[in-house]
Amino acid sequence: MTLAIEMQNLHKRFGDLHAVQGVSLTVQAGEILSLLGPNGAGKSTIISMLSGLLQPTEGDALVMGHSIRREPEAAKACLGVVPQDIALYPDLSARENLLFWGKMYGLRGAALKKRVDEVLEIIGLVDRQKGRVDKFSGGMKRRVNIAAALLHKPQVVIMDEPTVGIDPQSRRHILDNVKELNRQGMTVLYTTHYMEEAAELSDHIAIMDHGRVIAYGTHDELIRLVGEQTRIDLTLNVDAGRVLTAWQQVEGVSRASAQDGLVTVLVDDSNRVLPRLFEAATAAGARITGVDIREPNLEAVFLHLTGRALRD
Repeated sequence: MTLAIEMQNLHKRFGDLHAVQGVSLTVQAGEILSLLGPNGAGKSTIISMLSGLLQPTEGDALVMGHSIRREPEAAKACLGVVPQDIALYPDLSARENLLFWGKMYGLRGAALKKRVDEVLEIIGLVDRQKGRVDKFSGGMKRRVNIAAALLHKPQVVIMDEPTVGIDPQSRRHILDNVKELNRQGMTVLYTTHYMEEAAELSDHIAIMDHGRVIAYGTHDELIRLVGEQTRIDLTLNVDAGRVLTAWQQVEGVSRASAQDGLVTVLVDDSNRVLPRLFEAATAAGARITGVDIREPNLEAVFLHLTGRALRD
């Protein structure tokens, strides 16, 4: 199969911060690859290198066979990039923004108007195309952002956390857009810290942490890393630190971490282990106030690999 993106030992340093540490990944033409990880994992830095905003400190990447170091303009011409931040003029309408960005891509006349009509249809904003962007919701602005990235019919679309901070309806619309674009043959590199998005969208998932890829595979392959283990989220009436050490010693608990008042444990058998967690909490003078039992998922994989939960 054709490689749409090939990352070759990518590194990026900012002074003492080694933001990306030797990432080598491939994205097959026509697939969706998700980079999944918490904020600060290096996902956006990789996107910035691929799109030409940052130069790698070491390594290289090929976009449709073009080196981002030796052929940056050719590489960028193959890409449509949807950044985290809204890149639109707020005092212009959605259509006016798209006409402007289309001209920046070199489109003119009837071809430009036709393509703007097409991308407005894709994002579902034909009826709102004359509305000023500053009057739009966050989700609608992000949909226009996506449309701008599609104007020149790129071979590869990069989406950097496009659903952060938007309403559920707009989020659903964006995820459906991603899947439809992929069905039409578009290659998508998608970054997120929402495990359910990665699970729904991706042909392959690369889990990142501290600038490194710590796991790669299909959703099912990654889930098999934790076998049949179950994740339990617990809330307490006291600071979690009081019971965390005790719970880490409970037989049947493979991992336990605490963040923002929530304790997450990974267990082999929830029916057998949960009573022991209650006993250990009582012995430490604490009371469990909430329990949420979940079947194996990508957050459990991240917990298994890093010892902490995958959260914002």
